[in-house]
Amino acid sequence: MSKRKAPDQNPNSEFCDFLTELADYEKNVTRQIHKYNAYRKAAAVLAKHSTKIKDGAEARKLPGIGDKIGKKIDEFIKTGKLEKLEKIRKDEGTSITKELTRVSGIGPAAAKKLIEDGVSSLEDLKRVRGRLNHHQQIGLKYVDEFETRIPREEMIKLRDIVLVHVKKQDKNLTATVCGSFRRGATSSGDIDILLSHPDYTSSSQNYDKKSLLHGLVHCLEKADFVTDTLSLGETKFMGVCILPEERDVRRLHRRIDIRLIPHDQYYCGILYFTGSDVFNKQMRHEALEKGFTLNEYSIRPLGSTGVPGEPLPVSSEQDVFDIIGMEYKPPEQRNM
Repeated sequence: MSKRKAPDQNPNSEFCDFLTELADYEKNVTRQIHKYNAYRKAAAVLAKHSTKIKDGAEARKLPGIGDKIGKKIDEFIKTGKLEKLEKIRKDEGTSITKELTRVSGIGPAAAKKLIEDGVSSLEDLKRVRGRLNHHQQIGLKYVDEFETRIPREEMIKLRDIVLVHVKKQDKNLTATVCGSFRRGATSSGDIDILLSHPDYTSSSQNYDKKSLLHGLVHCLEKADFVTDTLSLGETKFMGVCILPEERDVRRLHRRIDIRLIPHDQYYCGILYFTGSDVFNKQMRHEALEKGFTLNEYSIRPLGSTGVPGEPLPVSSEQDVFDIIGMEYKPPEQRNM
């Protein structure tokens, strides 16, 4: 596959780049997740804006962009850089933390401990790999592969393999690949699959969900599709997969998560895990305006006291849109 980049069609790419860098810093170094979300959402809004933003005042007219980000845009337009980012880039501890947190399973707290113990690079990390837990060792092994985006063509092949084995396991099982793939993205970071069975509901007492999920994972391992397990519980599998061998095709290890959820929560789950985050926030706000509370599990009416009632029956995503009186948007129109 060619590594040449397509011409950048985003007139606000410079703003998006520094916002994304700030977001990564807040997530991986300071753990200020609310700031991470703010920067990331602002970058997404600017990426969709068809014309170049002239100043912070114009940017603040867009949803999700407030005064602080507007001032950063003004600073960047005036000076060509951000003082905050310059300081971050010069800080050695920050750069080491960013390097170590590239590894799946190593968060800021674990990185800080490793730095205190003298680890300052991935090469150092390889020399002390025996101190890492199982997840971190797998993350280190495949760090470069996990960072490589998955082209849509490959995502379709990965999805189809999983769906074949889902039906082999039980013809009544249902599975959906969510995330940016379902929204039509040309590439994805990982594979996020929701799984459900009509016999498994939120009121099920004795349903053997563990055997169902473990059985599917075992089938995928036997097919040489799943290569590593990061964690496997009753309802969630986190692991690594790879495409079967094809001539002249470079195969990369990919991160895959499979969640088994009750059938009566399946469509709210699909809606939530499809995203985008901004779209989900908009829907939750719309639901509250109409007297409902919406999350990844259910949609429930709010009583006069503000206490949620029983979950409403949902048999499709369309049902959720209908309940709150919102026009249905197919997944590919939820990239906000």
